[in-house]
Amino acid sequence: MQDNKDEIFPVVTPEGTVTGCATRGECHSGSKLLHPVVHIHVFDRKGRLFLQKRPDWKDIQPGKWDTSVGGHVDYGEEIIDAAMREAREELGITEGELMPLGRYIFESDRERELINAFKLIVDDPDDVKPSAELDGGKFWSIAEINDSLGKGIFTPNFESEFRRLGFDR
Repeated sequence: MQDNKDEIFPVVTPEGTVTGCATRGECHSGSKLLHPVVHIHVFDRKGRLFLQKRPDWKDIQPGKWDTSVGGHVDYGEEIIDAAMREAREELGITEGELMPLGRYIFESDRERELINAFKLIVDDPDDVKPSAELDGGKFWSIAEINDSLGKGIFTPNFESEFRRLGFDR
């Protein structure tokens, strides 16, 4: 498998207004074209956070542990629709209340993303079923995550967001 470099993403302002479009390849080429993504932090009732393992074929941060659900917004797609589509595609989650956590810009050496973050609580951890898009995943306690921060296990984006959203407390 590999990412589709011709997939079309919206290009947006920092406020989220669509100003045009570009391919995945263009957005991830170092152009810094701001494009929207969704992140969902999936917790169980015990307060554990599900993290996905990124497959080795991904073009960004292969093999690292990352946010429960993360994905790009398609051109013409609403943010909430993208979030539910990604939850379904990546973890088989088809229902639940998405609680908005905020919006911010994340920048790396290759890209600039407008992150739209959400929280979702699942009643039964067994309902979370990672798809073939991922290299599996598991629920982590907050203490386990805190103990592993800064050791190269997680994506820099996840570590930044984990702290930004106050999950590390």
